[in-house]
Amino acid sequence: MNPELDKLHPYPFEKLAKLKNSVSANTELEHIALSIGEPKHQPPEFVLDYLRQDLSGISAYPLTRGIPELRQTIVNWLTTRFKLPEASLNPEQHVIPVNGTREALFSFAQAVIDRNKNPLIVMPNPFYQIYEGAAYLAGAEPFYLNTTADNQYLPDFDAIDDETWQRCQLLYICSPGNPTGAVIDKATLQKLITLAGKHDFIIASDECYSEIYFNEDNPPVGLLEAAAAMGNTDYSRCVVFHSLSKRSNLPGLRSGFVAGDKEVLAKFLKYRTYHGCAMPVHHQKASIKAWQDEQHVKDNRALYQKKFTAVLDIIGTKLDVKKPDASFYLWAKTPASDEDFAQNLFAQQNITVLPGSYLSREASGINPGYGHVRMALVASYDECIEAARRIRQFMQ
Repeated sequence: MNPELDKLHPYPFEKLAKLKNSVSANTELEHIALSIGEPKHQPPEFVLDYLRQDLSGISAYPLTRGIPELRQTIVNWLTTRFKLPEASLNPEQHVIPVNGTREALFSFAQAVIDRNKNPLIVMPNPFYQIYEGAAYLAGAEPFYLNTTADNQYLPDFDAIDDETWQRCQLLYICSPGNPTGAVIDKATLQKLITLAGKHDFIIASDECYSEIYFNEDNPPVGLLEAAAAMGNTDYSRCVVFHSLSKRSNLPGLRSGFVAGDKEVLAKFLKYRTYHGCAMPVHHQKASIKAWQDEQHVKDNRALYQKKFTAVLDIIGTKLDVKKPDASFYLWAKTPASDEDFAQNLFAQQNITVLPGSYLSREASGINPGYGHVRMALVASYDECIEAARRIRQFMQ
């Protein structure tokens, strides 16, 4: 067996299940799950209708690079959304459709890391667990950057010395962040692009929450947008990951894409051809419909905005929590242990939240997730309101 498998930690939800199993929930109350970031809003009906009506692609093997119509649609969306120069993206070279960003974020590290050069993969801490697993199985060492309230829950990239940057082969960033919802600004992204050029590493920007924000006039900036603004219109060392899971409430469609540096993507495409992970053609065609429509995305944002406002009105004075920059998570501070908080909340109020320490590793003497819980406001509006009322009662 691959010895690197022994380095993998139990997934957060395995640990959460064990924590919950040691107590009994209050069965007088209906269970409300705020632990998993799985959207529960209604998917766009026009996408579902298209899937029901056209399954013709199921009789053919899909191409790894995807159908031209989808790649062109993605280029059009990226160019409009992130104000990129016209024709700076070539659908034949700069885009690869993928089966959701989870598998792409993992497999990307396997393709780009040279394990013979003592590699580091730098990542925020707390983090999406795929980054760490990808690092270990690529033969790299994870390097954790703590994100704390003192730094607005953003990584302190200035704290990294040149020796560490020189060993870095891949930098994972997540903006808006999971679990904090913090957004990295354009100036910081451009600083990272400059560092990537100086030290020869690749930036993998996980932007799957980029379309869940609260100010229609100020959407989160993206890595390609920052690159283009500084004249890097070949997007050297910049690769972004986007998905329809959160944007369009289609997690089961497993549809996303990778875009950026054409030299890097050419190698990634070669890897993926052997990997055997092409998106089914009927999923690709349905994805075109989703990427071409913005009204359902605006409606989705409005519903999250409504839930955040109502929930924070109820619990804001009882729990140390603030509205995030973006995403659908609340990253709340707990009065004591995050495990105790999550366990007792489940036992007394039958609500599941995720302890923040399960999303983090100890680095520089602290586990930055300790004393926090992640609450995903993905349930229905009524369930979120009911959960907030129970949490307020629990805190009292």
